[in-house]
Amino acid sequence: MTTYTDAQVPPGSKVAVAPATTNAPLRGRRSPLASVGLHATLVVASVIAVFPVLWVLLTSLKPPAYATSTDFFKDTTLTNYTNLLSDTPFLTWFANSLLVAGLTTVIGVFVAATTGYAVSRFRFPGKRGLMWTLLITQMFPVAVLIVPIYNIMSSMGLLNQPVGLVITYLTIAVPFCAWMMKGFFDTIPREIDESGQVDGLTPFGTFWRLILPLAKPGIAVTAFYSFVTAWGEVAYASAFMVGDENLTLAGGLQKFVNQYGAQWGPMAAASVLIAVPAALVFLFAQRHLVTGVSAGAVKG
Repeated sequence: MTTYTDAQVPPGSKVAVAPATTNAPLRGRRSPLASVGLHATLVVASVIAVFPVLWVLLTSLKPPAYATSTDFFKDTTLTNYTNLLSDTPFLTWFANSLLVAGLTTVIGVFVAATTGYAVSRFRFPGKRGLMWTLLITQMFPVAVLIVPIYNIMSSMGLLNQPVGLVITYLTIAVPFCAWMMKGFFDTIPREIDESGQVDGLTPFGTFWRLILPLAKPGIAVTAFYSFVTAWGEVAYASAFMVGDENLTLAGGLQKFVNQYGAQWGPMAAASVLIAVPAALVFLFAQRHLVTGVSAGAVKG
């Protein structure tokens, strides 16, 4: 009896079909050597990422005599934390940073979301110029902007004021977030806006009640970026704020380092405590981060 493969069977014939054989390797199958190399690379990358954080954490638990040594588990103590909280204005710096970062996040999310929605849905004179302006402002480094912004804040009497820092951080966060939110709103069908208008909603009512609940991933990314921008920024905070009662955490950390030496233990303890709010914000927003970033990058 003659056997055929599927490609050789004549139409309407009743013949035995032999399974086709192939020597081609299965797609998606990784060789053992490639698998070992991939896992080794991931392990090395993980160690590199975790090592600095672990070093700071262990340094914060060491007494001053071993601050710069590798004896991480010798005479472990919480003295650095207790001294930091009781003998320094750390809590004042923390409250100032929380106020500035919180206001920057709330205002930044609102302004970026409304701006992104406006340029996504409406046509108005200067729309293209506005988008180019938002894009171009991201190209200037801090070193170029710090002097003119300082002069503007000085003329307005906003130096050494939290509101001055909030306005400054908004100039950093809002342009990027508005571009991202515009791309995110572009992915939401316009039929939803039309249904809101049919139901008698105003444009802002449509945005607030129908579109905004669908934009949670984009809002999460915007909030996270705005918070981190204000929480970890150093240059503006150091230039615009003076006096222990007005400093934020970025400026306060510099008090532990001077030309005569550095207090590594308290500074490490402060660094650990500073990282806690940022980590909490990240944990709160992490499930939306990938969706928001990818959706915001679909269209420009």
